[in-house]
Amino acid sequence: MREMISPEEARQLVLDHVSPLDSEEVSLLEAVGRVAATDIASDIDVSPFAHSAMDGFALRANQLAGASVASPVTLNVIAEEGAGEVFTGTIGPNECVRIMTGAPLPSDADSVVKYEVVTVVDGDGKTGSMVSFDAPIAYRKNVREAGEDARAGQRVVAVGDVISSAGVGFLASCGAVSVRTYRRPRVAVIATGTELVEPTEVPGPGKIRNSNSYAMAACVQQAGGIPNVLPIVPDSFEALSAAVASACKNYDLVLTTGGAANGDYDFIKQVVADQGDLFMTTVNMRPGKAQTFGLIDGVPVFGLSGNPAAAYVGFQMLVRPVLRKMQGFSRFEHTCVRARLSKDVKKKDPRRIYLRSTIEKDENGYSVTPAGNQSSGLFGVIQRSNCLAIMPEGLESKKAGDMVECLLLDIPEELVL
Repeated sequence: MREMISPEEARQLVLDHVSPLDSEEVSLLEAVGRVAATDIASDIDVSPFAHSAMDGFALRANQLAGASVASPVTLNVIAEEGAGEVFTGTIGPNECVRIMTGAPLPSDADSVVKYEVVTVVDGDGKTGSMVSFDAPIAYRKNVREAGEDARAGQRVVAVGDVISSAGVGFLASCGAVSVRTYRRPRVAVIATGTELVEPTEVPGPGKIRNSNSYAMAACVQQAGGIPNVLPIVPDSFEALSAAVASACKNYDLVLTTGGAANGDYDFIKQVVADQGDLFMTTVNMRPGKAQTFGLIDGVPVFGLSGNPAAAYVGFQMLVRPVLRKMQGFSRFEHTCVRARLSKDVKKKDPRRIYLRSTIEKDENGYSVTPAGNQSSGLFGVIQRSNCLAIMPEGLESKKAGDMVECLLLDIPEELVL
């Protein structure tokens, strides 16, 4: 095991050790945002019949072949057909049918003229009226054909497709009332530290509130997982060892914060090594150098830093990709754009640095402003940021106007800019 690896190597390492979870059948609404585990076919043609795309008059295009402003064609309205109704009569040479959006196209009509371009000569435009047309119409104009969206038996969703909100509607029209998707991973979130108290408590001397568990649980939920915040574990090897061993028996992934470095009370590395296989301890990045990863009985275990920003960045770079792969997703990297720095950035650390920043778009492209306070102990700065501006490895500083890569936060990895 190498002491220090790049963020890319770290991401590939963790991804290589996980696979998609088993699948489960869920309702249509539960399927939104999840990944299909099987192909899905339509049981009927969608739409099952040709229908009008708008309110107007159904007729045959050849009836208006010579229509013009100087020589309009006048037809009698013999019937009205609303959505859900079916006109079964015959349309004669000088006749048409008033039709509403979604209504089936009469069997001997082939086109629909929208209501707004038709002149009512006599009556109210409904049955018994006379209407005038002053222009020809193209064959099948304003007609939505049967099977336009899907044919009976056609695959409409493939394994690996992400079900969108529109996709839910599409599947409903195809007769799929449930969907088999990859299961959402159950994640145990464990904060370690004798100094921690619950958010409901007012911290006493030397104590701080446990914010990491709630931030990591929120990150898990945003990534599609099912988080469970477990009790705080004090700085004890025995206590952490017992908590991790128990969690590995009941969860698909275990995520701890705190105790990931090399201090006297940092135990997660030894716990993973004793109970399973330890693959990673440090990554060449800031914040978040201390990154423990291993497997215990096949369960991925991550030990992130206790510093809030370091834990957050570590989650975004390493844990989130793993959770996505477990759910069947195929894209694991945050969308990245290039942006102009709005101010100088001095670099004194050779590691790759992820600056909590705010990116905006103007007439010249993207502009990014790193937060003034980059302390790894702050959550508030991240709350006010929407990207991570990347300072590459080395000691090269950047000036205002220089272009840098920026990872966009809180948007789907599927988004391509």
